[in-house]
Amino acid sequence: MFGRLLWKMLRGNRGRLAVALVAVTSGAAVISALLNLQFDVERKLTQEFRTLGANVVISPRETAQGATPNSPVLMDQLGVVATVQKSPDPNVVATAPFLYVVARAEDTPVVVAGTWLDQLPKLDPTWKLSGDWITSRDNAAECLVGQTAAQQLHIAPGSQIELDYLGRSARFRVAGIIEAGGTEDDQVFANLESVQNLAGLRGQIGLVQVSVSGTPASIGAYIARLSASLPGYEVRPLRAVTEAGGNLLDRTRLLILAMVLLILTLTALCVLATMAALAMERRADVGLMKALGGSISRIVGLFLAEVGILGATGGLIGCIAGIALARWMGQRVFGATIGLRWEIFPLTIALMVGVALAGAFPLRLLGRVKPAVILRGQ
Repeated sequence: MFGRLLWKMLRGNRGRLAVALVAVTSGAAVISALLNLQFDVERKLTQEFRTLGANVVISPRETAQGATPNSPVLMDQLGVVATVQKSPDPNVVATAPFLYVVARAEDTPVVVAGTWLDQLPKLDPTWKLSGDWITSRDNAAECLVGQTAAQQLHIAPGSQIELDYLGRSARFRVAGIIEAGGTEDDQVFANLESVQNLAGLRGQIGLVQVSVSGTPASIGAYIARLSASLPGYEVRPLRAVTEAGGNLLDRTRLLILAMVLLILTLTALCVLATMAALAMERRADVGLMKALGGSISRIVGLFLAEVGILGATGGLIGCIAGIALARWMGQRVFGATIGLRWEIFPLTIALMVGVALAGAFPLRLLGRVKPAVILRGQ
């Protein structure tokens, strides 16, 4: 009997219930998409911020006191790099030691960066290149030149460049021209060992750059481990990158949470308005059921079951629509597909059922209906 009455109620009020169903479905679709984005936003933002380049630097403590490129405070390459490699972390994207010297090319001073050339595309993935990347860190015959330096020296990919430093010289073939949008555009990037030989500083480096993915907390933990392993050196994050990522992540999460709460409130208000109208229309039905011996708890339970079905149905349909919405948002915001999280389905459905039941508050007024008054037509 309970099921038959529930089915009759659902069929008898299709118009008003359809309005509430549309509201619940719309709210569920947006909430489902936002929750998918919330669970995936950390990974997406981490990927986006990794395109900004290295975010951890290892350098001698004395560099803070003002060493210059021609009189640098240096580190032992073997000791430092070996220590970094002995502290593996799955979040480390790229690691590269650097040695900077100021050499001359055709009587023009130019900053020469000796490094592991194969790590540059991983370390700074946003760099644009005209020519070819150098894929081997043992390639001592080729170099990469920043676009500003290339314009000053009038060179292009395939050209030859000769660098002189304190009576020593080295010749390189230009494999490509880099457009970095920063100070790197004024530099020449060459094989680390070749630059060490040019400067007479074999086995010496000026700093190590590391690109680490993950949250600010995980990056901080990695820095703490490196600092403990390298007590004589300064291991520091690049605050502009690391803190910006953390702040943006926190603000994005707060924005998503605020939007979810707002949508839940609006959905509850829509259901509330619909249920208030239904409560007025069903006074006669409630009076008749009371006169026939129905308890108020059973009558209210019947109406709550109706509202619960409304919330579950709207939540399920909204979750399916939210998948498409989440994918669209991922493509528009991050240029990548948002991963489907199956735990979103029960969570969204539960939220919609809760909102629908909260919106059914006017149904408690049905307990005040007096059968005698209703049956007299008053």
